Amino acid sequence: MNAKEIYSQWTNANNLPDYLKDQLNDLGKDEKWIEDAFGQDINFGTAGMRGRLEPGTNRINLFTVGRVTEGLARLIDENGEEAKKRGVAISFDSRYHSREFAEHAARILGAHGIHVYLFDDLRPTPELSFAVRHLNTFAGINITASHNAKQYNGYKVYGEDGAQMAPENADRLFAYTQKVDDIFSVKAAPVEELRANGTLQLIGEDVDEAYLARLKDVTVDPEMVKANADKLKIIYTPLHGTGKMLYDRAFRQGGFDNVIPVPNQSIIDPEFPTTIKPNPEYRDVFEPGFKLANEVDANVIIATDPDADRMGAAVRKSDGDFQVLTGNQIATLMAYYLLVHMKENGTLSSDYELVTSVVSSALPFKIADDFGIKTKHVLTGFKYIGEEVDRMNKENDGKFLMGFEESYGYLFKPFARDKDAMQGALMFAEVASYYASKGMTVFDGLQEIWQKYGVAYEITKAIEMPGIGGQKKMAELMSKLRKEHLTEINDAKVVKIQDFETQETIEDGKKTPLTGFPKSNVLKYFLDDETWVALRPSGTEPVIKAYVGVNKKDIETAEKAAEEYQDALANILK
Repeated sequence: MNAKEIYSQWTNANNLPDYLKDQLNDLGKDEKWIEDAFGQDINFGTAGMRGRLEPGTNRINLFTVGRVTEGLARLIDENGEEAKKRGVAISFDSRYHSREFAEHAARILGAHGIHVYLFDDLRPTPELSFAVRHLNTFAGINITASHNAKQYNGYKVYGEDGAQMAPENADRLFAYTQKVDDIFSVKAAPVEELRANGTLQLIGEDVDEAYLARLKDVTVDPEMVKANADKLKIIYTPLHGTGKMLYDRAFRQGGFDNVIPVPNQSIIDPEFPTTIKPNPEYRDVFEPGFKLANEVDANVIIATDPDADRMGAAVRKSDGDFQVLTGNQIATLMAYYLLVHMKENGTLSSDYELVTSVVSSALPFKIADDFGIKTKHVLTGFKYIGEEVDRMNKENDGKFLMGFEESYGYLFKPFARDKDAMQGALMFAEVASYYASKGMTVFDGLQEIWQKYGVAYEITKAIEMPGIGGQKKMAELMSKLRKEHLTEINDAKVVKIQDFETQETIEDGKKTPLTGFPKSNVLKYFLDDETWVALRPSGTEPVIKAYVGVNKKDIETAEKAAEEYQDALANILK
C-alpha cells in the first residue's frame, strides 16, 4: 500500500486514542506530512527507534511501540519458557506518553505470558541496564528519546547482559516486527489481570537501593573527597528528567553534601521549558546554572540529560566566565585523574585498559600510553564497550579502567552496561575535589594536561537529512564516498582511510584488512596535519554525524581549525 492508503487505514481505525485522532485530522491536511509519516516504517537502528510523537508508521506512537513490542515478545517466545520466566525489565523517562508506552509494552508482553518488571516511576537509563543484570531478565525496554527535543520519544531494547541488544537478536526482533500484519490488533492484556496472576511486577526502591549500593564503588579516593568536598559547591541540573530521582542520595553517599540543584530545571516537565533541546553539550542548557553558580559562588556545574545516561559539565575559568566542556575533555580529565591516583597509590599496572569509540578523542590514549596501560578502540555504541569488558573477563587479559564516548557517555564500574551519567557525575565531582586539594580549579587542571600532552580538540555535528528521502540520501552519499575516495579535506591531504563497512584500510593506494571490528557504516580519514575526521550515519535519526579531531598549539587555534573542517565536510555532503 502507498502512504495515502495507509493513512486512510489509520483514519478508519476504531481504537485510536482521542489525542492521536486529533493529530491525524490536523496534520493530515498536509500531503507532504502524510507521505513522510506513512511512506515508510520507522527505522529500527542501534537496538531501538526514535521519532516524533505523532500518528504514522514512521513515527513514535502507541501502535509503533506495540508493533515492536510484539516482535520482542515473539523473539522471547522463540527462546522458550525459561526466557519467558526470566522476563523483561521496563523503565521510562519524563517525556510525553512515556509511562503510557511503558505500560502498553508491559501489557503486550504479559499477553504472551512473559514476566514483566515495570518500574513504578521514571528512572535513569543506566538503572534499567543495571536492573536487567540484577534481576537476570532476558531483555529490557527503555522508553526514552534521551536528549532530543520535546516533540520526540523513543524505544530502546536491551539484551540479557544489560547492554543494548546485540545485532543478531536485534535483527531477529526486527524480522518478527515486520511479520506483524495488523498494527491495530496487537493483543494487550489488562493490567489488573496481569497483576492478579503475578505476571506484572512493579519494581522501584528495591532496585534503587541495589543500584545505589554499587554506585558507592565509583569513588576511588573517599578520604581525599572527605577532606576536600567542603571546599566545593557543585550546581546540579537533571534538565527536567530522571536524574532527579537519585542524584541527592548518590552524591551524599559519595561524600558530596554541598550539591545545589537548579530549581526550575529540577521540575519533572516533558516540555523541557528552560531549553529547546535538553542536551548537556549545548551552552544554553547551563544558563540557569550559571546564574545560580554566580549567586552562591560555585565553580562547577554538572548536568545530566533527561534519561541520565549522558553527563555534561561547565567549569569556571580564570576570567570568571564558565567553559562548557566537551565530552572528550571531561573524559580526558577523568582518565588522567584515575591514572595519577593509581600511580601515586601504587595500584597502577600495565594490564589496565582504557576503551573508547573510533570517533572519540585520541588524547586520553596518549595519556594512557604515557602511564603504560592498554587502549582499545571499538565501534560507536556502548554495547561494544560492554563486549570488550566481557572479553577481558572471559580471557582474563585485562582490567577495565573506564570506557567513554565523545557524546558525553562514561562508564567506570560495569555493573551497568550502558553509559551512566550517575557514575560520570560522581567521578567528575571527585576530579573537582582532587584539584581543590591542590588549590586549583578543574579548568586549571585541563590547562595542565594540555601543557603536558598538547592540545587536542574535537567537535561533532549532525548534518540533518530529514524527510522520507533522508535515509536514501545518506546511503547514496556514503556509497559515493566509497567509490570516489576523498584525497583532501580543507586543503589537507588524506593519508589514510579506514572503512569499517568494507573492513579495509586504504593507504598509499594499497588496501589492507581492517580487523577487530564488526561491519559498520563508518568512514574515518587521517590527514597530513594530524587531523582526523569521520562520517557515520545515525542508526536512529535522519542525520550523518560528522566528527573532527585536531591537534594544535593552543585551544583557540584548535577550535578555529575544527570549525573550518566541519564547514568543509558540510560542503562535501551537500
